[in-house]
Amino acid sequence: MSDPMRPRASLRTAVVWEVLKDALDAKVEAAGSDALDVLDTGGGTGNFAVPVARLGHRVTVVDPSPNALFALERRAAEAGVADRVRGVQGDIHGLFDVVERGGYDAVLCHGVLEYVDDPAEGVRNAVDALRPSGTLSLLAAGLGGAVLARALAGHFTEARQALGDPAGRWGDGDPVPRRFTAEQLTELVAKAGVEVGAVHGVRVFADLVPGALVDTEPGALDALLQLEAAAAELPAFHSVATQLHVLGQKQGPDRR
Repeated sequence: MSDPMRPRASLRTAVVWEVLKDALDAKVEAAGSDALDVLDTGGGTGNFAVPVARLGHRVTVVDPSPNALFALERRAAEAGVADRVRGVQGDIHGLFDVVERGGYDAVLCHGVLEYVDDPAEGVRNAVDALRPSGTLSLLAAGLGGAVLARALAGHFTEARQALGDPAGRWGDGDPVPRRFTAEQLTELVAKAGVEVGAVHGVRVFADLVPGALVDTEPGALDALLQLEAAAAELPAFHSVATQLHVLGQKQGPDRR
C-alpha cells in the first residue's frame, strides 16, 4: 500500500486512505474535473487533508482547536499545498456557520461522532454539506474492538460493561464517550440520505499485535497491512474492529 503516513501510522490509516483515494479518483473521473472540493470535519492537523490536497484537491478543514489548525497550516506549507488547504475554526453542529451548505464533492467525518452530543445531527450536517451525489467518508470507534481489547488485557468486567453499555463505554475512565456497531453507523447514514457503498473494519489486528514484532520482524509491517486490507471488507471482522469506516454517496442526481 502506498500510504503517505508510513510506517507505524499507516497501521491506523492505510485501509481508510486507500479506500478514500480510490473514491476520490472515481469522483474525479465521473465529474470530469481534476480538482474536487473536499470538506474534512474534525480534520485536526491534517492527517487526511494534506494527503488529499497533494492529490490536487481543494480541502477545507473544520476543527474546534486553534492549535490543531495552526499545526495544519504549518503541515500544509511544509507539504507544498498551502494554497489548497484552508482551516476554519468550528464543529460539526455549527458547521454551516463556517462553511457552505451543499458546497462539497466529498466530506470526511473521521473521529467526530464519538464526541458529539447528537451523532444523528452530526451525520445530517455532514451530508447536507455535500453536493448531490457527493461522497461521504465516515470513520468512528467500533464497539467490538474495545470489548475485545479489554478482554485480552484481562479486564473482563470492563469488557462486559462495554458490551452492555448503550454508549459502548467500559467505565468512568474510558476516554471515548461513544462507540458504534456497523449496523448503527449504516442506519445513521441511510437515514441522512446516503446510499451505503461499503463498510470497512479498520485496525482489526493492528492494535492487538505487539509493536516490537511489527518494528523488528522483517516484512512484518507490509504483511500486517496486507492482512488488514484483506479483512477490512469482510463482515465477519467488522464486529472486532477498533474502528468502522462507512463509504457512501448522497442520493440524488449530480447537478454540478
